[in-house]
Amino acid sequence: MSGNKVSWLNVVKFAGAFIAFLIGAGFATGQEVFQYFAAYGYEGFLVGLFVLICFVYVGGDFIVAGFNEHFQNTNDIYRYYCGKYIGGFYDYFSIAFIYMSYIVMLGGAGATVNQYYHLSPVVGAILMMVLSVGTVVFGLGKIVDVIGSIGPLIVIIAIGVGLAAIVTNPGGIAEGARLIASGELDITRVGSNWVMSGTSYVGFCMLWLAAFLAAMGTKANSKKEAVIGTTLGALGFVLGAIILMLGLLSSLQDLYTSDIPSLIIAEKIWPPLATVFSVIIIAGIYTTAVPLLWSVSARFAQEKTTKFYGLTAGLAVVACFVALELPFRKIVNVIYGVNGYVGILLIFFMLAKTCGITKKLAKQK
Repeated sequence: MSGNKVSWLNVVKFAGAFIAFLIGAGFATGQEVFQYFAAYGYEGFLVGLFVLICFVYVGGDFIVAGFNEHFQNTNDIYRYYCGKYIGGFYDYFSIAFIYMSYIVMLGGAGATVNQYYHLSPVVGAILMMVLSVGTVVFGLGKIVDVIGSIGPLIVIIAIGVGLAAIVTNPGGIAEGARLIASGELDITRVGSNWVMSGTSYVGFCMLWLAAFLAAMGTKANSKKEAVIGTTLGALGFVLGAIILMLGLLSSLQDLYTSDIPSLIIAEKIWPPLATVFSVIIIAGIYTTAVPLLWSVSARFAQEKTTKFYGLTAGLAVVACFVALELPFRKIVNVIYGVNGYVGILLIFFMLAKTCGITKKLAKQK
């Protein structure tokens, strides 16, 4: 493969897959953007800047590592950065967290159909379980094609809803920021300040992205193509998060206690839009649920084997049961928040690897 060959179709696919993977239940419902960004008012911009810088670095590094190393097991990327023992810990910790995140996706699907369609959460959770299992059995190549195509569309529509909320009530942004600064409202947030919020956010996203981007790197024609794709993905994702954050702030009093705040702002803009957006939320959840479930199954079984199919189905059924037993807002806050602080430590090993400090350790893998 040429070292500089760039297929712009691949770039768009990589950027789209990067965005789509991260726009799951938390983002699409607005709950994640609310707790990590909007809950800090104007300091949410600082969260966004911090996240963007980190995403450009880790996204590029993960996908290039995959391109260079062609890991037999993509979770070996942790041993590549951290050595045999700490890398082994991250391998199993990340799989546990990714599986917990899949539970979040099913919970988000259940909460969405319950809030908007007034159906039992069981309907949404089971629907998402069936869709995700059905896609995973087709393998990674098909997953990248499917979610890479959906991802850009979702972020465009999410940005559109956020922009419409801002335009229809621009004064609400300042009022929302004031209410947060005053402490008048009981706001659910991750972390005690914007630095801790950004740190946790990057940390949990890194645990999602590492193995997936390492696998995606094997599909690239060149490092340049891979890095352009993840960089554009990072820019698009953070832009979407900031615009949605402002939209949430503009209607803060109406949605700060809601499980699905993005549906509230869509309904306020134009009621029929909420119907369309509810479908978009489900699509956003789907694009993240699929690679999450694939990551766990592929860690323990070879694709397209009987073991892989059985494991995928079994994991999905257990996750569905757990998701229906826990409140969605609480799942997002606890699972994403706590695991994010463990995940962020990985960035220090990555920086050390970049500087050559862990080269000797990595050879132990």
